[in-house]
Amino acid sequence: MLRLFVLLLVLLNGAYFAWSQGLLHSVGLAPEKQTEPERLSKQIKPEALQLLSPEELKKLLAPPPVGLRASECLQAGLFTQVQAEVLRSTLTANPAVGVWTLDAASDPARWIVYMGKYPNADELAKKRAQLSALSLTIEPLLSPELGLGLSLGHYPSQAAATAALEGLSKRGVRTARVVMERPEVRGLMLKLKTTEATVQAQLDLLQPALAGKALVTCP
Repeated sequence: MLRLFVLLLVLLNGAYFAWSQGLLHSVGLAPEKQTEPERLSKQIKPEALQLLSPEELKKLLAPPPVGLRASECLQAGLFTQVQAEVLRSTLTANPAVGVWTLDAASDPARWIVYMGKYPNADELAKKRAQLSALSLTIEPLLSPELGLGLSLGHYPSQAAATAALEGLSKRGVRTARVVMERPEVRGLMLKLKTTEATVQAQLDLLQPALAGKALVTCP
């Protein structure tokens, strides 16, 4: 009995070996092919694969530099005549920054509905609380000379501020008045049209000549 079992085991092992090696393929007995050669035919230009060094990979994955778009219009101002001369010299010496103009411009006068001055910070805080209770908006003051006071709105003309004061009077505001917070300012406005050759480093050369004024997108 033992001999028969051993003989049967040898026959089974032999049959499995023949099956696994594809020797029985002619009779329809063979394992499924796992090589999948059709995948090779689906590859797109495998010879185009390229190994990158760590430095090249870092450059590839790095975000693009934040710069200026081509033909973007920037402006800054207003400049006095003296400031404009310094700026004009800098622009002339750096033509790569783009096409520029310095034109006469002005900021209109700023009128506000004003309350104050109050004798001390406590009185100022008390009045601020009263106005907040009336749901009135309080704006920051631009002029240090009007400190210890409150602005209830700014306007481009005295007439507009006066009309606003009349409306506030109907809401319970009694001691406010119209004052000019800032007179009209005249000067020169820089407009700069950047080009594809313009880079941030070149615009940085202008910073000392901008007298603290920021370049912003043209309206």
